[in-house]
Order: sequence, then structure tokens, then C-alpha cells
Amino acid sequence: MAELTTADLAVTAGKLVTPAGVRAGTVLIADGRITAVQDAGTAPPPGVPVLDAGDAYVLPGLIDSHVHFRTPGLTHKEDWEHGSRAAVVGGVTTVMDMPNTVPPTLTPDDVAAKAELVRGHSLVDHRFHIGADPERPEALAELDPAVATSAKIFMAGHHTAPTVFRDPARLEKAFIAAAEGGVQVVLHAEDGELFALLDQWWGAPDSYLDYEARRPRTGGIAAVARVLELVRRHGTKAHILHLSSHEEADLVSAARAAGLPVSFEVTGHHLSFTDTDTRRLGARTRLSPSIRAQRDQDRLWQALVAGEADTIGSDHAPHTVEEKTRSVQDSPPGLPGVQELAVAVWTGMRRRRPEEHPDIAVTRLVRHLSERPAELFGLPGKGRIAPGADADLVFFAPDDTWMLSAHDVRAKCGWSAYEGWTMTGRVSRTIRRGETVWDAESGTFGSYEGRWVR
Repeated sequence: MAELTTADLAVTAGKLVTPAGVRAGTVLIADGRITAVQDAGTAPPPGVPVLDAGDAYVLPGLIDSHVHFRTPGLTHKEDWEHGSRAAVVGGVTTVMDMPNTVPPTLTPDDVAAKAELVRGHSLVDHRFHIGADPERPEALAELDPAVATSAKIFMAGHHTAPTVFRDPARLEKAFIAAAEGGVQVVLHAEDGELFALLDQWWGAPDSYLDYEARRPRTGGIAAVARVLELVRRHGTKAHILHLSSHEEADLVSAARAAGLPVSFEVTGHHLSFTDTDTRRLGARTRLSPSIRAQRDQDRLWQALVAGEADTIGSDHAPHTVEEKTRSVQDSPPGLPGVQELAVAVWTGMRRRRPEEHPDIAVTRLVRHLSERPAELFGLPGKGRIAPGADADLVFFAPDDTWMLSAHDVRAKCGWSAYEGWTMTGRVSRTIRRGETVWDAESGTFGSYEGRWVR
């Protein structure tokens, strides 16, 4: 697209993170879109207001393709106003919300109803993963892409996942229908029946000291193997969420190298915590799939650095303190994370690879948190700083060191598993389609006019 010179805002920076690399320059914005990216030293048009990012990196708005903002039906845990505040404080300008609400989001009418509930209450732009219905798997063949382009399949259940594919024949029907309809399936790939079998033998977990062993990697490995076989048979595009183990990363990476249309997500939580933390913190880091051993975390980091992993998601899934302090059997898995996502991953990058030039590290962060999710899910105008794209920008101070406390948490639940962490990197400003929706200096938010990205 040819660069235009009209503008109602200019953003100047010494470190713009663009598809061509990190460069100095000026971003010109008009009507919420980027009209030009000018070289350093080129003056913006006269009279145009200028925001100077100073020494901060300017990133494209981050995309969290895996959040649970709990609307409708579970808004005592989280709602869109709080969830979107947490998102923009963390530099996220676009989210993709999951369907396991009350009622679940299983039909086009459900998606439209959720969009209407969200309208006027969101600081972030958004899209919805529709839920694949085990009672009507064939419906995916006729899904209107204006409603959703991706469908969530649960292969294992838990406290907030009631629509689970337990019948292998219905699961295969869903893969066939999704392939026919050009729908990307996104999967919680664990074998729930395997866990039930183990519970019959051992009894359900009653301690966090051995929680990971009671929800073992074999559940994920078995489910991923089944997914890969269905992809091989039917050509269905499949994205495996919150992949947790060394073996699963090897399997999916090998399958993609063999030409299968598969990809996977790693979460900030699995990159940040190990099963040792769960033994110490208990329900705070209870996840599904569970957080695993150090060697698994090391393999996930390796996958990120090598580009085997496609996206980083938060799996932002808040629960109240009361829910999290129930017994082991009754406490639900999940924790908040959209606010912490980018800084936690950046902190991990700098600790693990301190010798790496920050420009290389930040380019990787943008690849997995902006560019690749926009490509994978077909989010028009998102994920890049380039003429014609939405003017979603993030000012990121890479060397700021600070300690996260409960006072910083914007999620409705009011707590974070990262409390007490010394973080490296901080978001100082978040811009959604040309409007500042988070200004850290003043502590103020913008308008709740996030739109449905269709």
C-alpha cells in the first residue's frame, strides 16, 4: 500500500519494531490507521500532535489469542471492563476470547449475543473462538467466517469446561466438518478419560505435593497423538493450546516439519513456573494442563527461540480467592495472566539469554505476540507497524525493573501468581487505533470502544 502523508497524530521513536526490523522513525496516524512510517529525521506534517517514545521500544499492539474474560455468566470472577484494563496495562490491544462461559458460546447467535454484551465495555479489540459442540459437530462445516474463524475443542473437562468431546467418533466428525468449512480448530488436547482411569486407581489428587504426577504428561501426549492422526487423515488446520511437555513439543514440531497444518501455543505460565512452584504455591499455579518439570520448561523456551512455537497466550482464566482456597478437588484450575504476559516472558528472555541483543529479543517477542497470531487467525490490520495497519502501538521500556504486587493487579480477582516477582520491562503507554487507552504516568485509561474484529 502506498504511504500517505495525512495525519492527526505522529509517534516518534528511536526503536520502532517493524516487519523490516528495529529502526528509528516516525509513525503517522490518521483515523485510527497508520498512514506512513517515515525515516528518522523526517519532520511530521506541520501542526500534527507528536508523541515521543524516548528510549522505549515502540511495538505493534500485542495480541493475546487465549483469554477467558468470563462473559456471560461468570462475571463474579472477571468481566470485560476489568479484563480489558489488565490487557492494555500489559500492552495487549487485541484479544481472542474462549467459549466456555455460562451458557457456552456454541452458536452464531451466542457469539452475536456475547458481542453485544461486550460492546461499550472493552478497551481492547476482540474476536471470539466459537465452541465446538459435541452434540452438533457437523455445524462447523457451515460456520460463517464473519462470526468466527476458529472453534475450541475440549478433549478434557474441568470446572469451567462442560462441553467435552468424549466420543472419538464425534471428535472425528468435528475435524471433518472443520476441514470442510475452512475452520481452524484450537484444542485443549488432554485425554480426560485417561485421567479418569488413573483417578479410579489412585483416587483424585488431594495434595499439591504430587499434583503434576496425578495429571501427567501422558494425558497430553495421548491427545496430541490423536489430534495429529486426525489432521493427517482430514487436513484440518489445528492449533494446540497451552502445550506443556517436552514430548508434545517434539511431536507437533515433527508433524509440522512433515507438512501437516499444525501449530502450537505456549503460555506465559508454563514458561515462568515449574511443578516445584505448584508444590509451594498450591492452587495459585494450579493449571490444566498442569505445570510440569524444569526440563519441560526448558524445551518450551527452546521451541520459542527456534520458532517452533507459534503463539504465546496468557490463558487468562481468573478465579476468586475463595474459589482458589477450596480443597484440592474443588479448587478450579486457572490463573490471571493477560496483564503479566509480555513482561513475564520478557523477564524470562533476559534472564535466560542475557548476552542476546535486546533488538533480537524484542523482535522475537513481537513475532509471537503480534505478527504470528495475526497471521494464524487472520486478524486484518493487526500485528504490525506498517502503512494501512491499525494504529495499535505499545511503548515498552525494556530495562525498567520493578516488583509486581497485588496493588498492581487490574484483573477483577485482585491477585496474581507473579506477586513478589522482580520484573524487567514495563509498558508505559498503550495505543488502540490511535487513541491512548493506557497511560502509566497518569494511571488513566481511554474509551471503552474496542471493536469486534470480523
